Amino acid sequence: MAKAIMLQGTSSNVGKSILAAALCRIFFREGYRVAPFKSQNMALNSGATPDGGEIGRAQLVQAYAAGIKPRVEMNPVLLKPTGHASSQVVVLGRPVGNVGARKYHGDFNQQLWKKVEEAYAALDREFEIIVIEGAGSPAEVNLKKNEIANMRVAQLANAPVLLVADIDRGGALASVVGTLELLESEERDRVAGIIINKFRGDLDLLKPALEFLENKTGKPVLGVIPYISDHGLPEEDSVYFEGVKNRDTENDEVEIAVIKLPCISNFTDFDALKHEVGVNLRFVDDKEDLGNPDLIIIPGSKSTISDLLWLRKQGLEEAIKSLVKEGTPLVGICGGYQILGQKISDPEHVETDQEVIDGFGLLPIRTIFKNTKKTNQVEGEVTGTGPFLETIQGLKVKGYEIHMGDSYVRGKSVFKITRRGGESVNINDGALSSDGLIWGTYIHGILDNDLFRQHVLSILRKRRGLDANINGLNFEAYQEQCFNSLAEQVARHLDLSRLAEIMGLERPLEGDKFEA
Repeated sequence: MAKAIMLQGTSSNVGKSILAAALCRIFFREGYRVAPFKSQNMALNSGATPDGGEIGRAQLVQAYAAGIKPRVEMNPVLLKPTGHASSQVVVLGRPVGNVGARKYHGDFNQQLWKKVEEAYAALDREFEIIVIEGAGSPAEVNLKKNEIANMRVAQLANAPVLLVADIDRGGALASVVGTLELLESEERDRVAGIIINKFRGDLDLLKPALEFLENKTGKPVLGVIPYISDHGLPEEDSVYFEGVKNRDTENDEVEIAVIKLPCISNFTDFDALKHEVGVNLRFVDDKEDLGNPDLIIIPGSKSTISDLLWLRKQGLEEAIKSLVKEGTPLVGICGGYQILGQKISDPEHVETDQEVIDGFGLLPIRTIFKNTKKTNQVEGEVTGTGPFLETIQGLKVKGYEIHMGDSYVRGKSVFKITRRGGESVNINDGALSSDGLIWGTYIHGILDNDLFRQHVLSILRKRRGLDANINGLNFEAYQEQCFNSLAEQVARHLDLSRLAEIMGLERPLEGDKFEA
């Protein structure tokens, strides 16, 4: 039976996901077999497991931090918002339908509890440690009766709980005291310690507050984690955009504008671009801010049709088409790919009551939505032509698919998928404009492929009159470096001896392993 530790928050966005990833890497480096677990996750940013299941991006990241492959048991219930107070429910990697918030929290989620128990039991049998992440706050009294994400999970796993508070936004002390006050006595007893997260300032000035907190609650403060502004790991929630500041492009940079759709999903498709030297990556939701970039990307969307209508209403469709006429390259990924086509049909009303709508008309494809969802890890090769693809035909790439519906293409493809979900296939993907300056694909993570990404950047630099030779990023190695750096920073500010004692570990956690 695995030892477990659970991170719960005084609210959403206190940093639980990143701290859970840090703990996974800490335990991994200490030689433990460790796995992440989050029973219920609400996020538009998801990914595909090797067997073709869909789980939250945070659990994918945490699995990689733990040195293992992600699997659906790590996130048995995923909620993907589809509109106001409604979500698509994904259970053990497969969608089971759209459910309104009232129904979900009324009785629907209780039907899922057995799946949560089975998923946890599967991990419990295989691993020595399970790092569990809660959802939101355990003190939501209006939802507490039927919750399946916080204290009920802690009880299932017999896990001590660490309560995490975000001090950067203020009110951390009150949120800790208030959360504990709203818990039942047996739940309060399960809280074994407090973590103050996102601290910046003089720790000596904070110490009187920490002493007050320990005296007031009777709970030890296990650590004060500094504000880690650029941990370099993929973000899960679109709250990430709150910290993104657009800036002016330098003379030696290429400028890439990603359209920030209202229902943007899988925005981690652009993480590698964000960390490349010589790239100014901007997220744009206003035509006045579009400017004159070197490349425009329309990303994935959970509600393609509503986002297409939003683009029209905002005047962004017209602005994008105007730049395309002047020769600006344009790329669409997944939902963005569908938007660039001739028409989108929704005969089964998967997204809306509107059965057909015109797309941008820039790619020779027609998309038909279906209730069946495709989620696969894929491998393939470049087959497209034109200025961006001609010279790299045959280049191997990999990524993943998450989409509903099929696109029917007239003309040349961009990629040929040769492996899907571990099986050999021969499937064309994507479409090109006649001049090759506009293309789209269903492959998420395509820009994580170093050689492909750096070739695209070289072409953009050449078009801008810059040196096309770049010292590109090894994205996989960079992410490993980020995992280790995060673990080192958290370990330096966390009482590892106390943590090992709380968890009942048979061997201590040696903090000196994490000295830089």
